Amino acid sequence: MAVEFSFDIVSEIDWQELNNALDQTRKEIAARYDFKDVPVEIKVEDKQLVVLVPDEYKLRAVMDIIQSKLIRRGLDLRILGEEKRESASGGSLRSTVKLVEGIDAEYAKTINKLIRQELPKLKAVIQGPTIRVSSKSKDELQAVIGLLRGSSTVKIPLQFTNYR
Repeated sequence: MAVEFSFDIVSEIDWQELNNALDQTRKEIAARYDFKDVPVEIKVEDKQLVVLVPDEYKLRAVMDIIQSKLIRRGLDLRILGEEKRESASGGSLRSTVKLVEGIDAEYAKTINKLIRQELPKLKAVIQGPTIRVSSKSKDELQAVIGLLRGSSTVKIPLQFTNYR
């Protein structure tokens, strides 16, 4: 009986770390002189990051702070998806940034195809929002992890779980 090893490829957001990064952002904004008496609102609604600021300059500064805090907390910047800016009440500016979580079916097919092109002996099975990769060799599984981390076609953050 041959032993088969496997792991799952997922794309998840560590919500606790995200909240911690946003809390640190709020504290830094409250302490900065250029944001004194400036109403800035940062919140997460429906898997979207909503930032409400008075002008474009403040928006860029807030987004830079958010990105630096995400990096410091060990979160991948690719969780920040498409940004949409719009005017809000009082002449302020609202930016909504979609938070990327989960692997959709089309993207899972792309990842599966990439794995099969490079390592055809592996079995990669799409199971909803996860992809289960299995092989008789642990080295081949580690090669898949290296392949996906170094690939330029992968545009979402991936985590590798359930390594057995």
